[in-house]
Amino acid sequence: MVHFRLGSTLLLAAACLLVTKDVSTERVITCDDAYSVQRLSCETGVIIVQAALYGRADREICSEGKRPQQLTNTKCSQAGTVDVLKKRCDGKRVCELNTNVVRTSDPCSGIIKYLEINYTCFPANHLVVCEHSLGHLCCDIGQVIHVYGADFGRRDQTTCSYQRPTSQVQNVYCSSPTSKVAERCSCPPFVDLSFRLWPILRDQCVRFMASSGDVAECNQLPPLSTHFPNI
Repeated sequence: MVHFRLGSTLLLAAACLLVTKDVSTERVITCDDAYSVQRLSCETGVIIVQAALYGRADREICSEGKRPQQLTNTKCSQAGTVDVLKKRCDGKRVCELNTNVVRTSDPCSGIIKYLEINYTCFPANHLVVCEHSLGHLCCDIGQVIHVYGADFGRRDQTTCSYQRPTSQVQNVYCSSPTSKVAERCSCPPFVDLSFRLWPILRDQCVRFMASSGDVAECNQLPPLSTHFPNI
């Protein structure tokens, strides 16, 4: 049960334990340039990033038209790449990005680099709850809920936008991962996400007054190079 009212949203990836579906691993590679877009997607379930490399691990990948000396370092890897990608993509059905997202430094100057991601499509339920609305998480008999991830904020201009002023849905780079839902919801077979949870989540964002009313904006915004698709 989801009511579309206010501007912020809560995105959940929850799984009922004892899931018996097979989980396959996907591999996606994107050469390091300003134009290539890497797309992670799941037909069923949600994305869980397992491993990632920004750098170079062999001489063959993204080597076409490159000089041999640009491919020599095959032990080039930027630290922290997995953490960045898990924050961006875990719990989503689709995640699009380019290498600008992870290029925080140059781990091997003069070497042609690429982004390689290994991810699984985890058989979890995906739920969007509008601010001040009620959402239900439930599992079959004999199973319990495990919340894998939750994010409070806004990633597009259409979700939870009904009868809201444009100014309240403009900022699509507001994202604040939270553990509050996992603390409240893991283990019971049925949970209501009621209004009592929203004041807790609201602490994750900075509040300010605008002419159109209250708007939530996060402290740290992701770089504008990341594209967040509609949920």
